[in-house]
Amino acid sequence: EGLRQSGGPAPMDVEENDQRGKAANTAAHSSYGQYGSTPAPTKDLVNGQIQKEADQNGGAESSAINSNTQANGKVSHPAPKENQSQPEQDPKEPVTDIVAEHTRIDLEDEKTKVMSSEVLELSKHASEVFMCAWNPIYTDLIATGSGDASARIWQMGGSDASSGCGPVRLLPHGTDPNDRKNKDVTTLEWSSDGKLLATGSYDGVARVWSRTGSLVHTLRGHRGPIFSLKWNRRGNFLLSGSYDKTTIVWDVSGSTGFVEQQFNDHVAPALDVDWKDETTFASCSTDKTVHICRVGHPRPLKTYTGHTDEVNAVKWDPSGRLLASCSDDCTAKVWDVSSERNEPLHDFKSHQQEIYTVKWSPTGPGSNNPNKPLMLATASFDGSVRLWNVQNGTCIRVFSRHRDSVYSVAFSPSGEFLASGSLAGQLYIWNVREGTHIKSFKGKGDIFEVAWNMEETRVAACFSSNTVSVIDFKSPS
Repeated sequence: EGLRQSGGPAPMDVEENDQRGKAANTAAHSSYGQYGSTPAPTKDLVNGQIQKEADQNGGAESSAINSNTQANGKVSHPAPKENQSQPEQDPKEPVTDIVAEHTRIDLEDEKTKVMSSEVLELSKHASEVFMCAWNPIYTDLIATGSGDASARIWQMGGSDASSGCGPVRLLPHGTDPNDRKNKDVTTLEWSSDGKLLATGSYDGVARVWSRTGSLVHTLRGHRGPIFSLKWNRRGNFLLSGSYDKTTIVWDVSGSTGFVEQQFNDHVAPALDVDWKDETTFASCSTDKTVHICRVGHPRPLKTYTGHTDEVNAVKWDPSGRLLASCSDDCTAKVWDVSSERNEPLHDFKSHQQEIYTVKWSPTGPGSNNPNKPLMLATASFDGSVRLWNVQNGTCIRVFSRHRDSVYSVAFSPSGEFLASGSLAGQLYIWNVREGTHIKSFKGKGDIFEVAWNMEETRVAACFSSNTVSVIDFKSPS
């Protein structure tokens, strides 16, 4: 990851906000809904100017907004689908048994409960916080994206919750309340060198910001909400997937970003994208397919059609040889792209409901932990998280303490721990090797994403209640 730096912010960038032309006014598909977000607080200053309040709480807590009224492109912008099934009660299992099981779990969770002194609440957003990402190099920075038409870059005040929060930078995606409609920030990601943050929003515009909050690029090309954004390792290309059925590779290496290539092969919204290497990537769609594409090639190199319902996420393993996908068909599949086969190498069918996301462990060939075994984690609406051995296709662990749909999982940088967050506001940290939970946290509202910092000392969780909880973590000795 190169030299990691922390400490004070760099001198303020002087790039000006790009106001050339109005953002594309795209009418969202009715099934994805439209939403009016609460305007961002007027006290926030824009484009890298630091907010005056640098208090520990990050501002007054805003009232929760029901996530069910929000629209969802599925990936990175989770609101339950209208027809989403909830974890069902087994008709053979008496209600008293379920109550007893929940009581047992609650009592156990009390022993592993995170103390309030270990939690830093970030609460300047005025609507749901859909995603968060720690900076990989300037590791005291975390970016958050919200339904209030803004992203924020928060600087931690120190190494733990007691140190509070330092400067906060507002990244506005609308210039005034009337310009904030359909500008919910649906996805964001830091570049590998930590210098740039890419954000995608519901208006179909991708934006690139400096880490000090100045707008560097405004990328207009999609005709619908952006659901996924990924940097390639080199940082010259930014990849976006959209509700408009297309994926775009943007060249952002110069002073002006432009479309390097637009891919039009999906016949329904593109929900997720992920780079294999500097020029090859995978995309997935509600059209039930997975495409492998390469810059400079007009058509996909491969198309996988094994799923029987919408494909929610695609992720490459650290070596770039194996691709994982997950779907509303309740399966996760692993594809060996070096093979000529069109069938999956593994087809995991144990989940009882839709699988929303998959994550590879940062272990095995191509990772920073090459001597540890590679694993795949799957998170499902059935309330469980499963760990899979991709060498032999067996299920290693089933984590089933959650009482509602699990929307996010994240491995710690060492691969030793796994965090999971659910719509019931439950967060668990698991010891992967032992299969036990070692930390439990219950927040207000639903958890949409969880993320580890690079030092493996903090876990952030984004909530529908407009807040982000940053939780201290110490590895058990």
